[in-house]
Amino acid sequence: MKMTTLLIQTESTPLTVNFPSLVQMTNEQFYEFCQANGDLRIERTANGEVIIMPPAFSDTGNRNFNIAAQLGYWTEQDGTGIGFDSSTGFTLPNGAMRSPDASWIELERWNALTDVQKASFAPICPSFVIELRSSSDRLIKLQDKMQEYINNGTSLGWLIDRQNRKVYIYRPNREVEILENPEAVSGNPELSGFILRMTKIW
Repeated sequence: MKMTTLLIQTESTPLTVNFPSLVQMTNEQFYEFCQANGDLRIERTANGEVIIMPPAFSDTGNRNFNIAAQLGYWTEQDGTGIGFDSSTGFTLPNGAMRSPDASWIELERWNALTDVQKASFAPICPSFVIELRSSSDRLIKLQDKMQEYINNGTSLGWLIDRQNRKVYIYRPNREVEILENPEAVSGNPELSGFILRMTKIW
């Protein structure tokens, strides 16, 4: 019997809830489910598990805002791509629907999508992603998510671990680089000229 599995993110660990009477959601049903629960951050794994997370705590939201503001400013100045905030969902090639805390895609790739695709959880993997670890996030889960982005086409990913003041840098076919308490992180060469100042992030 097929089941829809909901992982409800609590303050400590995810809570798994099974609904035996429901079959796995189609893409259309999942979209409607997200629309009906617009106050929640919702993702779906490649295996069809639905992960429900509460809104970000205020301090995490402020740091996410500062990340998005810096990426947004660079994006406007650079002009070669388009940026997205933490409420944006993307359908990856493996079928997962993920919502990074900040992301960026080249205009050429974005403009290749149809208007209908753009208006849903666009079937595209961002070229650049940032994930900010909150107090309730398990590091290993975020590391797995970062590797999933890389496996599905991301060319540069940053995992910011505030608790330990580390930034994990992900690139295809490269060992993960770990920066210890950096004052700034450079996006070169993938995002030429983008520098994330860490003062307001830590």
